[in-house]
Order: sequence, then structure tokens, then C-alpha cells
Amino acid sequence: MVKEKRLLFGTTLKYFDIFDVALLKLTIISFTLFVVSAWPVFASWATTTSWTWFLAAWILFAIRPLMKAFRR
Repeated sequence: MVKEKRLLFGTTLKYFDIFDVALLKLTIISFTLFVVSAWPVFASWATTTSWTWFLAAWILFAIRPLMKAFRR
């Protein structure tokens, strides 16, 4: 039997399908765009920061999920 992985508030991963994961990603992107448009200080920081920092963060955060996806 596969051991269930617990998320916040006792939710398990087995109840999430690909559509739920896609909606969660869109939710995070939408909230980020909201913060950029509603908070001028954050918008200023995001537009003055070099794109290489965001690329480096993306690569760093993507290492573990990509390793798990291509392991098999």
C-alpha cells in the first residue's frame, strides 16, 4: 500500500488531479500579479531586479520536482 503524503490541514495528495494542480498554479500566478499591481513598492522591486535573479530562483526551485518527474 502506498503511504499517503499529508499537506496542510490534513489534505492528502491522492485527492489532487492534474486539473487541481493547474488551477493552483494559476491561482499563485494571479495572486502575484495582483500584488504587483496593488502594491507599488513590490512592483518597483520586481521591475528593477535583474531577470537573472528570477531565472536563478526558478532553476533552484525546479530542481527537486524535475528530478522526481524524470527519475523513472
